[in-house]
Amino acid sequence: MIPFLHLGPLTIPTFGLMVATGLLVSAYVLQADFDRRRDGFSRHGYLKESKEPSHHDEGFLIIGIAGISGLVGARLYHVLETPREFFADPWPLLLSRFGFAWFGGFLGGFVALIFLAKYYGVPALEFMDLCSPAAAVGYAIGRIGCLLSGDGDYGVPTKLPWGMSFPNGVVPTAERVHPTPIYEFLIWMLIAVILWQMGRKALDGEVLGKVFCAYLILTGAARFLIEFIRINPKSFFGMSNAQTASLISILAGLVLFWRTRGDFRA
Repeated sequence: MIPFLHLGPLTIPTFGLMVATGLLVSAYVLQADFDRRRDGFSRHGYLKESKEPSHHDEGFLIIGIAGISGLVGARLYHVLETPREFFADPWPLLLSRFGFAWFGGFLGGFVALIFLAKYYGVPALEFMDLCSPAAAVGYAIGRIGCLLSGDGDYGVPTKLPWGMSFPNGVVPTAERVHPTPIYEFLIWMLIAVILWQMGRKALDGEVLGKVFCAYLILTGAARFLIEFIRINPKSFFGMSNAQTASLISILAGLVLFWRTRGDFRA
């Protein structure tokens, strides 16, 4: 693996590079979704502060703010998973370039998006629908950073022909293991395609929040299943922290869909 790229005196972590790439690509996806919904937003009186069509850049602003909030949330959630180690020596853990938790990133980004929805004057559920495909794409690309850096996000040992070893990774292993970042990349990109198609149908007046509910359920189920072949320690009822968070995500998606199933966009 290639944890770092060395360009003369400059050292670039591949994980950070792929996270930045994921944010950039997700900004383009979000902007495309914004643009296809723009007529509907205008009919409902949203985005009153919009600029000329050739200067629309909402997607890039949203991803910039939500991305930073998500990274902060992911970092805090990760270090607080082991509170004894964190409080014993917090600064090295906080400032490390590695160790980010998916659910913490979701919570941090979610809080930022609630404020951004209010700023743009778009109902929160519709705003979450708008951002869901971009969030799935950004996560998928970020996982390639985990693969390149070999940061320990790989799976348990396997004899399958596509098993990989990470002898030069940040968390090295000479055993052939499940390349779970590749699995997650493929699954989350598939989820992004499904959410994008659901968003297209939502333009015809489907239930508000339906895309976001699908995001919560599909990504939660995917992460829950992936954890069975990951090396994360178990905590609650024999499940990893990520599996517990995934069940919460699935349950929240189901409850939210039940509560909003009759709330159509006119």
